[in-house]
Amino acid sequence: MKQYYQDFIIRNWEERDDRTQAAEVIHSVLSEYGLGWEPSGADRDVLQIEEYYLATGGEFWVIEHQNKIVGTGAYYPIERGEKAVEIRKMYLLPNVRGLGLGKYLLQELETAIASRGYEQIWIETASVLKEAVKLYENNGYIPTTGVETQRCDRIYVKHLLPRI
Repeated sequence: MKQYYQDFIIRNWEERDDRTQAAEVIHSVLSEYGLGWEPSGADRDVLQIEEYYLATGGEFWVIEHQNKIVGTGAYYPIERGEKAVEIRKMYLLPNVRGLGLGKYLLQELETAIASRGYEQIWIETASVLKEAVKLYENNGYIPTTGVETQRCDRIYVKHLLPRI
């Protein structure tokens, strides 16, 4: 998968150099908002992308700008709900926010998820990530209950129309 948005490249994660750069983006954004990096907990999946995403039927994408990773977005199947996935690790560095990239990334993730026959998308986030909360709420995600990640205090679900 390789797509373009303005002068950004959105592509599949590759083992060669992406693991460290993707982890640095996520760590940086978490720190910016006063949230902890948890390499042995909530962020273990970023260090083990093959196991958590690729081996389970999920996808992990990176956003590249001028040969540097500036964002991430991913999903994998989950047991919660019916034919469900969880969108995870959707982070953008501050210098690339406000360009519509987050909304575009969310829509592309949703399109990929729907094309694989999934019917529900779950997202956990933290209230302090105000831009993310606004993005999800403005794009049809409904607040619900059952947060499973310690640093998150909000959970959303979106129901996709079954394919006919």
